[in-house]
Amino acid sequence: MKLSRWMSAFLVAFGVWSWVIWPTFLRNIWKDPRSWADGATAFFTVHLVLVVASLTFGTVIGVLGVRGLLALRAPRS
Repeated sequence: MKLSRWMSAFLVAFGVWSWVIWPTFLRNIWKDPRSWADGATAFFTVHLVLVVASLTFGTVIGVLGVRGLLALRAPRS
């Protein structure tokens, strides 16, 4: 199956967006006083898991978009 150029670009944009938004979110959570009390709190741990999962999904989705764009450039046989 080949993705359209628009859909491939959308997936790449989603991957980039994930890498812009989630690290910023993690920095904000890191600074939040609810994140630390004699070590990491459940508040911090839950948000860290959310960030890791979102970055993982964003990366996979972005790679699919890049592969879709590359497939459109490949010569058809």
